[in-house]
Amino acid sequence: MVRVQALQLCLFVAGGAWLVTWLLSVLTREYSWVDRIWSVIPVVYLAIFAGAAGFADARLNTMFALSALWGARLTFNFARKGGYAPGGEDYRWAVLRERMRPWQFQVFNVVFISFYQNVILLLITLPGYTALTNRTSYGAADAVVTIVFLAFLAGETVADQQQWNFQTWKKRELAAGREPGRRFVQTGLFRYSRHPNFFFEQAQWWAMFAFGAIAAGSPWQWTVAGAVLLTLLFAGSTRFTESITLGRYPEYAGYQRSTPAMIPWRRSASGDRLGAARHDQQRADTEQGQHRHGHEDVM
Repeated sequence: MVRVQALQLCLFVAGGAWLVTWLLSVLTREYSWVDRIWSVIPVVYLAIFAGAAGFADARLNTMFALSALWGARLTFNFARKGGYAPGGEDYRWAVLRERMRPWQFQVFNVVFISFYQNVILLLITLPGYTALTNRTSYGAADAVVTIVFLAFLAGETVADQQQWNFQTWKKRELAAGREPGRRFVQTGLFRYSRHPNFFFEQAQWWAMFAFGAIAAGSPWQWTVAGAVLLTLLFAGSTRFTESITLGRYPEYAGYQRSTPAMIPWRRSASGDRLGAARHDQQRADTEQGQHRHGHEDVM
């Protein structure tokens, strides 16, 4: 009975989150309200499941604590990028609004941005429901998953910091009137994956699913749906994001050929050479155009 009540409470919170984020998007004409609760509401769901066990279950307490660490890190990173400030809307929504008719975007907003993403935020935490339903002892396998989760958390922290350092440097270069040697980050973890932060983000929730599978004694759990849908969401989002980036930076095509999209792996030397050649050619074309037009800004 307690586990059913916990699930019902989570469903109630999810429904409220969907309604509130949708209403706020309509009232403010900003469409990143789900982003602003993304790092908070999964922690709430896992707190509900851990609380239903009286905070007396080691596995559930661990899941809750790990989600809190995940949420704190993500909240900090989102805040320093201005995500909570007025006008902090995800730039991709503006691109979509230009490509859709107003009514089409509003349907997309209510169905995908507000509803579907809130559904995913609930689903990725439902291994907590599995753990609540199967309250077995915390063991060696749980300890391994805990360490793996923390490793993924550290990886995402490093990737986000490397991205932040690069963007800060790039802004300083542009403010000083200098053209950055690189227009997007390709060093550190980004040398081995175009989106290492995306990879580690997904990996943490696959680790969270593993806790539920361990509790149930089998990986064949329907709660894997959350991790699967999150991975599909990132796959689609990454393709859209990269299409925008490629439109801005043609040399990004070489980076795509040389570097894996998600899973960190070794680079392709041939892709590196091709990307460098295209970058040099583009820079030469730009300089030639500036010379012909009296050094006018052609960007």
